[in-house]
Amino acid sequence: MTATQTNPAGGRGTSSPLADQRQGPSVVLSARGLRRDFGGFIAVNNVDLDVHHARVHALIGPNGAGKTTVFNLLTKFLQPSSGTITLLGNDITKTNPAKVARMGLVRSFQISAVFPHLSVLDNVRVALQRPSGLSTQFWLPMTSLNRLNERALELIEAVGLTDARNSPAADLSYGRKRVLEIATTLALDPKVLLLDEPMAGMGHEDVHTVSDIIREVAKDRAILMVEHNLKVVADLCHQVTVLQRGEILTSGDYRTVSQDERVRVAYMGTEHD
Repeated sequence: MTATQTNPAGGRGTSSPLADQRQGPSVVLSARGLRRDFGGFIAVNNVDLDVHHARVHALIGPNGAGKTTVFNLLTKFLQPSSGTITLLGNDITKTNPAKVARMGLVRSFQISAVFPHLSVLDNVRVALQRPSGLSTQFWLPMTSLNRLNERALELIEAVGLTDARNSPAADLSYGRKRVLEIATTLALDPKVLLLDEPMAGMGHEDVHTVSDIIREVAKDRAILMVEHNLKVVADLCHQVTVLQRGEILTSGDYRTVSQDERVRVAYMGTEHD
């Protein structure tokens, strides 16, 4: 499958969705004119967004800015009122969420979504069943899951949970539960990973650990994250898009965005507020 892209000079050419890294990282997830109405309320309006391969892109803004709504639109948990969404060169505007996930767009949620009474290893093995084709073969014995052990242990090691592989997920600290959730999303082999407030509620040590994991994960996939911790955004993200009242206020690298007076006002208000 190929995607047609416009070059800086205005010409058009054909390249693969992850093509020609010499020209910079390619766009793997894109939205144009994204809008969502709820009755008479416009939650998201005219949002244009490009997420690049091997980059971490932050979506930030004050509470109520529309960040989670944008996530729900991109992953098709909500249908846009207007606008288009493309993934790896394919129009997914009207595609259902399950198919979008199979195409390589996978998200986490603000609330940890692990099975508390299963071990860390079994949580990851459950996640691996779908890409391995075992999720619909319910007649197979439990031992059939053993073929997933090698890959599951690789993922567990990648996120630093090897010491807890046989422990119930309920016994993990909050931060390590979020790390386990990253491992289960990686089990689906995403091309684009959407993380909804991955650092929320974490202590400093866990934030540092999860930041390192995200940085490593982003070496071969795109990551779009909603995050309120601006220190994390400054340290981790290549691109930052700021939302306010459902619209894009500004976008750029963190240094550029943080020096924008409109961003300061959006977060802290003015002396007259």
